[in-house]
Amino acid sequence: MLRRSMKKITAALAATLMTASVSAAPAPQEPINLDQLLQQLQQGQFSQSEENQAREARFRQQEAQQKQILEDAIAQRNQLEQLASDLETEFEGNETQLANLEENLTQSMGSLKELFGVLQQVTSDASGKFQNSVVSAQFPGRAEQLTELAEKIGSSSKLPTIEEIETVWFALQQEMTESGKIAEFEAMVTEADGEKETQDVVRVGTFNLVADGKYLEYNSTTGNIAELVRQPAGRYLQSAESLQEADSGVVTFGLDPTGGSILGLLVQAPSLKERVQQGGTVGYIILALGVAGLLFALERFVSLMLIGNKVKRQLKKEQPSADNPLGRVMLIKDKYPQADTETLELKLSEGILREVPKITRNLTFIKIISVVAPLMGLLGTVTGMINTFQAITLFGTGDPKLMAGGISQALVTTVLGLVVAIPMTLLFAMLHTRSKNMIHILQEQASGIIAERSERGA
Repeated sequence: MLRRSMKKITAALAATLMTASVSAAPAPQEPINLDQLLQQLQQGQFSQSEENQAREARFRQQEAQQKQILEDAIAQRNQLEQLASDLETEFEGNETQLANLEENLTQSMGSLKELFGVLQQVTSDASGKFQNSVVSAQFPGRAEQLTELAEKIGSSSKLPTIEEIETVWFALQQEMTESGKIAEFEAMVTEADGEKETQDVVRVGTFNLVADGKYLEYNSTTGNIAELVRQPAGRYLQSAESLQEADSGVVTFGLDPTGGSILGLLVQAPSLKERVQQGGTVGYIILALGVAGLLFALERFVSLMLIGNKVKRQLKKEQPSADNPLGRVMLIKDKYPQADTETLELKLSEGILREVPKITRNLTFIKIISVVAPLMGLLGTVTGMINTFQAITLFGTGDPKLMAGGISQALVTTVLGLVVAIPMTLLFAMLHTRSKNMIHILQEQASGIIAERSERGA
């Protein structure tokens, strides 16, 4: 039993030693006895000793190679440090030489340097002016060319050539010459609906561009020519059309001397339709009253004119006719031939009273409208001011545009009320005078009939 246990312990120790050793050989067979175990241990120690010797030889060889690489790197570093030192010395010498050369150049140039500084400034200013000039719509690329020249003059110590100086002179002369011309050229125009079309564009100096009877605007950023979305009043468009159609002579034209600023403000002014829309609901009610008043006035004007013509014809005839108020009043005399003067007077008064409503019909409505219209305007004014104060309460007074809507409604409704009330008052006065004159004729003729009957009775 003891011997068997010793064999197991010896076998386990041998397995541990074999695992620790670095060997690529296959695992040996399990020893049968202690002699074989001892023999295997001796062989393992021998193999491990040979392997360690081989490793040491490789390590010594690699150590020698690493030393050689280190020596080469140190030598290269020393060489580069020496080169850097030489280059630094050369750089300092070049800086000194460059400073001397620049000083000599400055002394040699003298006043020319100031002259070309002024040239650079003029070129930059001219480039900015040409960028926004409508002349560039006909001659594109001028601003970019001068910008490049200004940058070249500012970034280089080399003097500009005569040709480059003449380029600036020619650009300035061209701008001055074209500012006094009316020229026509073909260009791509972007219409108000976004479509692009080649059109004949007329340029008026450095002020305006027109095409197809409409004003154009030149976008200096993109270089595009576009039709104004909103055009000015019709008289300006007529002048633009006349200018484009004229071949010679003097033509009246709406010129914008600011190059588009006044035109931009002009097209922003609201039209008549937009002003009416600013009045809101109250404004539409006032206009509806005005239209109704005009219809009533037109009806009364036509009716009184027809009735007046018939009355004038009746005055020229002895035989009364029933197609006019005077004739119907005169027929009362024939209807009551035996009536006394007082009875006839009452009958004539009754006949006149029957004719008065027909003559004065709808005049009351016109008078009411002339009174109500300014009151409606005052109502719109109060409503607009309430909206304005509400906007001030919510947003303050920092942005005037927030208050513009309420103020516009307040002012527009007042104007609309006065616009309706003034003509309604005049129409009422005119129609009332006509109707009153016609009633006066009836009363005058009735008085004549009574006087005639009285004379006969006497």
